Amino acid sequence: MKNILKILMPAALMIVVNSCNTQSGIPSDKAALLVKSGEFAFMAERANPTGNDVVNILNALPNSSSSNVLNLDYGYTLVIKKDEIKAELPYFGRMYTPNFDTDKNSYRFTSKDFTLKETSGKKGSAVYTIQPKDLQNIRKIVLETFKNGKAYLSIEANDRQSISYDGYITENAAVKK
Repeated sequence: MKNILKILMPAALMIVVNSCNTQSGIPSDKAALLVKSGEFAFMAERANPTGNDVVNILNALPNSSSSNVLNLDYGYTLVIKKDEIKAELPYFGRMYTPNFDTDKNSYRFTSKDFTLKETSGKKGSAVYTIQPKDLQNIRKIVLETFKNGKAYLSIEANDRQSISYDGYITENAAVKK
C-alpha cells in the first residue's frame, strides 16, 4: 500500500501542477499575422507602477510582497485599429490633477486622431509608438510585441506618473451587428 502511495502522490502532483499552468501566449505565426495586420488588442495581466509612493503603500499592506507588480483581472485592454485606439486600463500612481469622476482617473479613452510609428526592436519584436493628437493629457504610448504573443505597454502622461503593463496580444473581438 505504501508503494502505491509513493507512486500515485508524485503522479497526482504532476497532474495538478500541469493543469494549473496558464498559457496566455499565442503561437508565433498567429502573433506575426496579428502584428502584420495592424489590428489587435493588448490584454493587460500585470500593472507595474513606477512611483515609490505606490510601492511603499503596497509594501505596507499585510501579507504583501516587496515587488511593485499588481496582478490584474481579465478585461483590461488597449485595442488598436487602423482608425481608432481604445484604452480601458487601470491606473496606480500619483496624479497631479485628480478628478472627482473616477472614470477619468484611470486610462479610459478613445482616440481617432493619432500617429502610429512601427519600428523593429530587439530579438524580432515590433515596437509601436503612438502619439494621440486629440487627447490633451496622453503624451506617448509605447507597445512592444514579441514573437510569442507577449507584450509590454508603457503610457506617459502629462498629468500623472508613467505606468507600464505586461500582457499579451490577441485578436480584436468581432463586432456584433
